[in-house]
Amino acid sequence: IYLLSNIPNSNGFDPIIQLPSSGLYENNFSRSKVVLNIDDFGANGDGITDNTKIMQNVWKVACSIPSTVKIVIPKGKSYLVKPIDFPGPCESNVTLRISGTVVAPRDPEVWNGSNVHKWLYFHGVKHLTVDGGGIIDGKGQIWWARSCKINESNPCTHAPTAITFHKCNNLKVRDITLVNSQQMHVAFTNCVHVAVSGVRVTAPADSPNTDGVHISASTHFELKDAIIGTGDDCISIVGNSSRVRIKNIVCGPGHGISIGSLGKSNSSAAVRDVVVDGAVLTNTENGVRIKTWQGGSGFARKITFQNIQMHNVSNPIIIDQYYCDSPIPCLNQTSAVIIDSVSFRNIKGTSATEDAIVLSCSESHPCKKIYLENIQLVSFSEMIIAQSFCWEVYGTSSGSICPPSCISSVL
Repeated sequence: IYLLSNIPNSNGFDPIIQLPSSGLYENNFSRSKVVLNIDDFGANGDGITDNTKIMQNVWKVACSIPSTVKIVIPKGKSYLVKPIDFPGPCESNVTLRISGTVVAPRDPEVWNGSNVHKWLYFHGVKHLTVDGGGIIDGKGQIWWARSCKINESNPCTHAPTAITFHKCNNLKVRDITLVNSQQMHVAFTNCVHVAVSGVRVTAPADSPNTDGVHISASTHFELKDAIIGTGDDCISIVGNSSRVRIKNIVCGPGHGISIGSLGKSNSSAAVRDVVVDGAVLTNTENGVRIKTWQGGSGFARKITFQNIQMHNVSNPIIIDQYYCDSPIPCLNQTSAVIIDSVSFRNIKGTSATEDAIVLSCSESHPCKKIYLENIQLVSFSEMIIAQSFCWEVYGTSSGSICPPSCISSVL
């Protein structure tokens, strides 16, 4: 038996609580990795019993052990967990192996007195791995019904992101399925050196604000081999993110793969060095998109979208510097987020809208160094001929461009 009193920095624990002695170590010879099965701490995987306190205790134990630790959420069971923080730093590397299902409370009233933006919240953790092939279920249906986007008579309020990683460095997330989040499914904020792979996200096409993967103020970020279908952006990349690499994405339904929105409420935002390489989008409301509000500042720069297939996609290629997601018209303003050095390469497929290419840029801050190469987009309907629309956009093109490029070569 391993007493918690033997674990350094185990503040907040009753020292008579004991770790299970059987199955504690994955390797009994080296004792190099400690395995903590939440069932051994009294968790109940019936989908009804509240396991929040047990999860908090297991996390605190794991964080306090100087050996590499694996927390196991067993397969074949559902564990109800209320809003919970997983704080760092930890004494060693931690793996959270979700093989079963983690479910949220259905009732939004559970969040009374808690931060409504959060459900599962990891912050300040280094060298964390989350994997296991299991499911994170946000049970978001009641939240969606309360949304002003579903019913305009409802007030516009926030809802939780299913899982948030904040200020986490050297993070790995792989082989996890997220379903029916209350709002965003997974958000990465202020993170450095992140590798995400094999993630699946599923929510209905009409579920409001259920972005799949949201990347904010993060750098050295890799996302690959993901299948995402939601009611909002499959992937959104926002302010102060850089060195982002996205590869092999399946998107749909949803609102496409977006840089932005940037510059809301006259704010400043900077996104640079983003590459989206390899994606299939089907029946999405947008394809690959950069969206900024009038009145903002900062820039979106050195961005590449390439090797992308579109199937019945509205606005397959779009830059929109007049974005306005507001119930009332937005004011015309001269300040704008600067957009330059953006490339669209090897993008093919069918457009659900007449305008297959829309490059709508600011009159005061035109888009510059926009590059098109080998674009083949035709209308999904035989009754419509796909076309391009450009406004204050300057750059070049090469290869076959269909519909024909409307980019101006001279500023």
